[in-house]
Amino acid sequence: MADNTATGTTGSRTGSGLSSVPGNGGSSGSATGAATAIAQTAQEYAGKVSDAAIQAKDYVTDKVGVVSDKIKELDFKELTDNAKEYARQKPGQAILISAAAGLLLGILIRGRR
Repeated sequence: MADNTATGTTGSRTGSGLSSVPGNGGSSGSATGAATAIAQTAQEYAGKVSDAAIQAKDYVTDKVGVVSDKIKELDFKELTDNAKEYARQKPGQAILISAAAGLLLGILIRGRR
């Protein structure tokens, strides 16, 4: 056997620190590293999803407030008076609009069962 004192080996490869025997735990470090990387990625995505959910909640809350204010501003008496006047002026169109609205509501209600 040749003695390589400069490299610290004596001709055999037993001191390499790598295990080539299956099941000896040589790949457990890489499996742990992969699991850690997956866990970190999952945490990053969870944070992004959480941020998006918070933004969506804020957006919806804002829009619900706007719609609520608009509904409060509506004068239903004026709306009904306008609808009655329109029906007196154009009875045919009023009947067609009412029939279409009833058909749409019927389809929507029937579709939910």
